[in-house]
Amino acid sequence: MTIVLTDARSIRIKGRSFLAVMLSPDLPLDDWLARLDDLAARSAGFFLGRPIVLDVTDLQIDRSQLKDLIAQLTQRNVSIMGIEGGRPSILGPGMPPSLKGGRPVSDFELPKAEPIIDLQSKAPASEARPVLQSILIRQPVRSGQSVIFPEGDVTIVGSVASGSEVIAGGSVHVYGTLRGRVMAGSVGNASARIFCRKLEAELVAIDGVYKTAEDMAPGLRGEAVQLWLEGDTIMAEKLI
Repeated sequence: MTIVLTDARSIRIKGRSFLAVMLSPDLPLDDWLARLDDLAARSAGFFLGRPIVLDVTDLQIDRSQLKDLIAQLTQRNVSIMGIEGGRPSILGPGMPPSLKGGRPVSDFELPKAEPIIDLQSKAPASEARPVLQSILIRQPVRSGQSVIFPEGDVTIVGSVASGSEVIAGGSVHVYGTLRGRVMAGSVGNASARIFCRKLEAELVAIDGVYKTAEDMAPGLRGEAVQLWLEGDTIMAEKLI
């Protein structure tokens, strides 16, 4: 037997996590797409360059409807990186891959922040565990930067510039001017709130319900405000 030695070249494979925005359509799809167009028009560049996961869990559509939906999103420059919750019968060749096991992942573009953990508990010290997590950002969030903390609240000692974003699993506190985009309750927390010393936001959202600058009452612009969710409506009032 002849053994031939070859110059083996290794293939480097690495794992890496990327933050994706989840879109969960509802029926009728034409109405949902109209609302999506409205959001894109009111918050320019919101979907530009973002990886998007399409959540079709429990959405009663067939394969042709899903293909048409993906095509409609592609025309809107919404890049679908994967489909979550899709039944095997509606998936097919040429579609984005099926994804499973997605979970919130922390991702900070700002310098390392100081975590603040509330350890108050009636349990013995040996069994104590965090009941609330939050982070404190001690500087302004500049344009193009993102603060993403799905584990809890975010407090910013400074302003949030236009073109930046803050995404929190809990509430968001801004001790300065809020000009960018803020999304509170991002992992399904409808009780989350948004507080800011001066409201000039491009977009605010709580538990997936959003409101753009054009939708906000003129009397709230430039004021200290808190926002919360009642049903599917974002409520707001001035802070005294």
